[in-house]
Amino acid sequence: MSLLDVRPYFPSAEATPAIEAASLSSMAKGMQGSKILQIAYAVHARIKAGERTADFTVGDFSPTEFRVPDLLITETTRALTAGQTNYPPADGVPELRQAVQEQTRRELGLDYPIEAFVVGSGARPLLYGAFRCLLDPGEKVVYPVPSWNNKNFCQLVGAAPVPIQTSFESNFMPEVEAVRQALPGARLLVLCSPGNPTGTMIREAQLRAICEMIVVENERREAAGERLLYLVFDQVYRNLVFGDVGHATPPSIVPKMARYTIMIDAISKCFAATGLRVGWMVGPPFIARQVKSLMTHVGAWAPRPEQMATAALLQNPEAMSTYLKTHLGGIHQRLTALADGLGSMKAIGLPVDLCAPEGAIYLSVRFDLEGRPGLPDEDAVREYLLERAGCAVVPFSAFGDTKSKGWFRFSVGAVSMADIEWVLPRLRVALTDAPARS
Repeated sequence: MSLLDVRPYFPSAEATPAIEAASLSSMAKGMQGSKILQIAYAVHARIKAGERTADFTVGDFSPTEFRVPDLLITETTRALTAGQTNYPPADGVPELRQAVQEQTRRELGLDYPIEAFVVGSGARPLLYGAFRCLLDPGEKVVYPVPSWNNKNFCQLVGAAPVPIQTSFESNFMPEVEAVRQALPGARLLVLCSPGNPTGTMIREAQLRAICEMIVVENERREAAGERLLYLVFDQVYRNLVFGDVGHATPPSIVPKMARYTIMIDAISKCFAATGLRVGWMVGPPFIARQVKSLMTHVGAWAPRPEQMATAALLQNPEAMSTYLKTHLGGIHQRLTALADGLGSMKAIGLPVDLCAPEGAIYLSVRFDLEGRPGLPDEDAVREYLLERAGCAVVPFSAFGDTKSKGWFRFSVGAVSMADIEWVLPRLRVALTDAPARS
């Protein structure tokens, strides 16, 4: 067979001609790729070229630093060997849905019917499914900034984003009064705790006040015949918590919130299994049914072998506890080393500040460099840290926050302690040598 070169029929990669651009949908023309991944891919190219770099960019785990539980490996292999390679049910294999149901009872003290559970290929399609199944174009979605991907999900479904600005003073969690002011007319409120990118947590009293506000608002709407307000609560980091601040779940503290809450969870972060793609949602059964129907069309279900393995893991609390103790210890060790090192730089007057780590795999750090000679904006600061210190980080603007100047996310899942010990002295030198303000 002769080889036909079809490349001349395509426009160049650098520019899309007007007629091709006009052929895209309005959604596609407005869609933007992940800035986080854009930064990460450039960093990976730098590493591949031989430049030593401490890569704090993507919220992922290096398998050389954080292995998945052995039980996931053995049970996935067992399922493959047994021929568990056909389509799973659109809402998840019964074994996994039942295992998640039991885990929800055991760990959260919540007894949901099995119809409330839907399994997907990680948390992401389930978050999108909630947006898609609840929102019509133009309807309001309220969420704090910085936060992960909410603006992008709004764009994909045509919803109207209503970001709530947070601050260092509010621990980068939304203040109750700010939520109150944003809720009129909203259809969805999205919260994540422990937070991405911040590594901070919402307090129980704060969450209780927000939940009580939602209940009152929905009682008013129901009496008026208006569409209800729902809370999407992303808790994929709920087992990665440090210190005295406990994780709180909406229906556990305000039971009526079960009617209005969609909870999202996954094995991706708590079990370092980002590439295995198993997540689940728990929510009102009528919403779960619609998300299941969506899954039948887009096929965003988790692979059957991984589902069977996840079911085996969730049914073994002892194996989970043993793994989480080591996993959490490694994450906490890295976050603490970073926080201590950067805190010592702050103590001697270098232009750095940070939030104490409370959960997840992230540390929020501020470098007060923007606006100095040669550092006109955050991209210049990010490049300065990368070139002078080999430190690769992601700015808060990638998470929708353009007002918290100088703040960056450090993600520790892909770095070793040796990487941290290598980069901290280099950061100290870079901050010491940074140009003074004119």
